[in-house]
Amino acid sequence: IADGLLAIACGTSLPAPMFSRNDVSIWSILKKCIGMELSKIAMPVILNEPLSFLQRLTEYMEHTYLIHQANTTTDSMERMKCVAAFAVSAVASQWERTGKPFNPLLGETYELIREDLGFRWMSEQVSHHPPVSAFHAEGLQEDFLFHGSIYPKLKFWGKSVEAEPKGIISLELPKHNEAYTWTNPTCCVHNIIVGQLWIEQYGNVEVINHKTGERCSLIFKPCGLFGKELHKVEGYILDKSKKKLCAIYGKWTECLYTVDADTFDAHKKSDKKNSEEKKSEYLIRPEEMPLPDGDTVQVIPGSELIWRIAPRPDNSAEFYAFSTFAMQLNELEEDMKGVLPPTDCRLRPDIRHMEKGDIDSASAEKKRVEEKQRLSRKNRSKSTEEWKTRWFHQGTNPHNKAQDWLYSNSYWDRNYSLLPDIY
Repeated sequence: IADGLLAIACGTSLPAPMFSRNDVSIWSILKKCIGMELSKIAMPVILNEPLSFLQRLTEYMEHTYLIHQANTTTDSMERMKCVAAFAVSAVASQWERTGKPFNPLLGETYELIREDLGFRWMSEQVSHHPPVSAFHAEGLQEDFLFHGSIYPKLKFWGKSVEAEPKGIISLELPKHNEAYTWTNPTCCVHNIIVGQLWIEQYGNVEVINHKTGERCSLIFKPCGLFGKELHKVEGYILDKSKKKLCAIYGKWTECLYTVDADTFDAHKKSDKKNSEEKKSEYLIRPEEMPLPDGDTVQVIPGSELIWRIAPRPDNSAEFYAFSTFAMQLNELEEDMKGVLPPTDCRLRPDIRHMEKGDIDSASAEKKRVEEKQRLSRKNRSKSTEEWKTRWFHQGTNPHNKAQDWLYSNSYWDRNYSLLPDIY
């Protein structure tokens, strides 16, 4: 018991381990939902993890050191390497995370100050249908701004759930007068009905430096029939005339390397030839989780390591596959209680009950707060009153001119007198 309490105090454990989901028939819930968006369908709380989606978004910041590293170099290509690695590291926390975060309530917020990592973050649920989460982070030395809005489109396809994270992500480095934008890859959870759950990320991610015209074009590779491409990421940094400056490769679950583009192309050519000669007869059956080819990336001679995932705590599997960073996101310390706005996720009762292992209370509270949200919306529709976001407003992203949610600059003034009662 003493060891358990010490682990909770140190932020390497949660108050209670996760529940087994073996007795839940997901098929009975989802069979009518094929091809539909899931944001409007009530899911049983046992499929959740004890974090709000706003808290899960904060996990983008786990590898903030890559932003600090980008700031220290005078070479724009070296900065792009760090920013591209940061973009990949932002999805690394999703590896083996098969629990669903709680849908944020309209007006829900979350803040995180990490002096050790040099940033402060705040986010707000700015829309409920469609669900949109806006966030804004800044370096404590005023050395960067990181902001964006995410609209996750979830769809069920019979055996898998696909999450397409629409929305723009922007990073600004004032010291270099640079701004970068990108979008996240698509995430898919396989074997929803039968077999072992596994996650893949796939799609193209393009990180653009709007000052120099340089871009990093990355492909998150789909698994493929033989499982050989599982978790792989590869691509090139290109100058403004699309000339290859260097290659980037690795796995989003593990690490990333850079290497000279010609060396990479030659390696790929010989690798393709070898794999065709040794092609396995074995195909992945859909109910199986494909195993990656070995447990590390094959390193091409002359490569430079630019990022490696932080190891997870030994007890991670018991606690929703959380990293140490994720374990600490719902901590409610005494000195926070008088300071946090009443809309902060840490004060949300259904998440708190689930974290403590009380599934019945979590389920009852989830139902209650969602019903309260519906009633508020109904009351607003009867009057002329419209919902007003508090910390963000709609506008144009200054870098790529797309529609975006922009931070209104007043959250940290700590004036929380007129916030809605959402819990």
